[in-house]
Amino acid sequence: MRFELIDRVLEREDNRLVGVKCLSRAEEYLADHFPGFAVFPGVLMLEALVQAGRLLLDGSANGQPLVLCEARNIRYGQMVRPGQTLRIEVKVRKQTDMGWDLDGRGTVGGEVALGGRFVLKPLVAA
Repeated sequence: MRFELIDRVLEREDNRLVGVKCLSRAEEYLADHFPGFAVFPGVLMLEALVQAGRLLLDGSANGQPLVLCEARNIRYGQMVRPGQTLRIEVKVRKQTDMGWDLDGRGTVGGEVALGGRFVLKPLVAA
């Protein structure tokens, strides 16, 4: 199963992308997270940041898939519930020998749901 967590890209610049994830009750994983009080799992919020980063860097890795190499200072705040929209913004901080260092932030109604730094690097076949 593959989760596509960016529903729409709203803004795109060379080093910045803004997208949204509109959470609905139809999302399979919400049945178990948590029964009677559905919330968007934190690990999937982080994956949404990673997917937005991949969209931003599309073409920068010479066709190689980008993988999450490091996540730092990831902090969670506002819960995201069905019917709400998570606004995701990612910015490139810098490119290094390892890959791309990015800042990511997700908000719901202007309140921070998550934020932090992460590194994407090209997948190197072994």
